[in-house]
Amino acid sequence: MATVTERVGFGKAVLDTLTLARRGLLKFKHSPQLLVDVIVVPIILTVLLGTIFGGVVAGSVASYLPLLVPGVLVNVAVSSTVVVGIQLRQDMDKGLMDRFVSLPISRLAPLSGLLVAALLRYLIAGFITVGVGLAMGYRPGSIPGVVVSVLLVVFSAFALSWVFALMGVMLSKISAVQSFSALILTVLGFMSNAFVPTQTMPAWMRTIADINPVSQLVSAVRLLAGEGRVDSHLAYSVLGSFVLIAVLAPLTVRIYLRKL
Repeated sequence: MATVTERVGFGKAVLDTLTLARRGLLKFKHSPQLLVDVIVVPIILTVLLGTIFGGVVAGSVASYLPLLVPGVLVNVAVSSTVVVGIQLRQDMDKGLMDRFVSLPISRLAPLSGLLVAALLRYLIAGFITVGVGLAMGYRPGSIPGVVVSVLLVVFSAFALSWVFALMGVMLSKISAVQSFSALILTVLGFMSNAFVPTQTMPAWMRTIADINPVSQLVSAVRLLAGEGRVDSHLAYSVLGSFVLIAVLAPLTVRIYLRKL
């Protein structure tokens, strides 16, 4: 008979996390449609926004790409974090968490494994976005800066995924997770400098857009990829990510364990 494991060692918890992260990767393998949002969406957004807004915002598509590609990179990665909350809520509704907790594994492994598996989604989104941008004529000023930018976006997306993981354990319906997530992501994505300069916005909206975490991250990525430099935007992005993890991770874990 399997017994519930209340406490396991750190090494065992890491192995259990990696095992369940592999489960998440196998789901992508057997259901490739789960990756549509990080493969197809970056292509569509980059091509459509570049051709539609390029002439209006920057005078040409080529001139707009240094502004657009970092914006799409951040927005696609941020938007894909909602899948963590949806999959977590789905697993809980199907009773999978009850099955996992009856196994001699770390009780945190199902949650942490899901978060680790999601890192692949963010990486795919980053490389697809940059690849499409390069195909359209995007020429970053610093290749190392592009690599660091992708890693920065992946880390920031991981931090943000705790927001939706918290929604997944708190809300009782998948539809509720989707609705609240759509509201948050719409505000974060469009009330920012991702696609257009904030100078054209009304004063009150510009103030919000300038302090928007997405704007901070986009600005950091643009400077890293364009010039290979860092400034305060990078510091704010990294600090904000650590704060999200420090505040939301313990809260999410506590609620999650109570509901098992």
